[in-house]
Amino acid sequence: MSTFSGLEEIVKTDYPLAKRTWYGLGGPADYFIRPKTIEQLKEVVRRCNENGIRIYVMGLGSNLLISDDGLRAAVIKFEADQFAQIQFEGQEVTAWAGAELSKLVLTCVEKGLSGIETLTGIPGSIGGAVKMNAGGNFGDFGAAVETVTLMGSEGNVFEKGKPELVFDYRRTNITAKFILNARLKLNAADPEQIMRTVKEVWIYKKNNQPLSSKNSGCIFKNPRDVSAGALIDRAGLKGLQIGGAVVSEKHANFIIAQKGCKSRDVLRLIDAIKQRVKEQFDIELELEIEIWS
Repeated sequence: MSTFSGLEEIVKTDYPLAKRTWYGLGGPADYFIRPKTIEQLKEVVRRCNENGIRIYVMGLGSNLLISDDGLRAAVIKFEADQFAQIQFEGQEVTAWAGAELSKLVLTCVEKGLSGIETLTGIPGSIGGAVKMNAGGNFGDFGAAVETVTLMGSEGNVFEKGKPELVFDYRRTNITAKFILNARLKLNAADPEQIMRTVKEVWIYKKNNQPLSSKNSGCIFKNPRDVSAGALIDRAGLKGLQIGGAVVSEKHANFIIAQKGCKSRDVLRLIDAIKQRVKEQFDIELELEIEIWS
């Protein structure tokens, strides 16, 4: 712990990461760090840089698979009050990286602010939603984002806004290591009308996705003009199982972790799906889930 001397309150060693992911899989991290302020974050980053320690930033772990062997690295999680704030000013909202997307959506509904209600049912933190431009059939997060506050790997804090800030399908052009917050521009609307949209989206997801199972959302990005789930289904892979990992019968782009599942089972199943889809349709599926090893 001498690397983080004086920061013992926010640093845990040999920390079991599985309990922090929706899959509930993966080994421990050398360091699990929850800074309380931006100054503490800068100090942690400085020490990691000086000691050659790799850094990962964890959101809610809803889109993440961690190696069974764990990580020889520091995992930083923004869950202190400083990083979980949501600030409203008229139709503008500043949401910090550690805040939950689902909480933000519902708070905006209550306040009669429209623009992100179509993201209902998408799990994750604001930082993750910005980084991968979270979204689905009904819209994406980037459409509402005006600016983001970022921190580089040397501790420099800066802002990036549109049009320099570009959101694309499940990606952004942000290269900075840390997303600190995002400022959204929303529109005033009738809360009851927004809530109707929320319910419609939720019913659709409940009917089409295996929400009650242990999964990590969509595994693959949709190729142009076709859904990954449809390709996997057409390849006859629904129900395919390797170890404790199985392709969902309800939505083929979901891999469910059953009792006794290991991360390596999910990885082997991912490889099998990619190979079969490539053979049958000559399409290379690209991962939407993040894999840390």
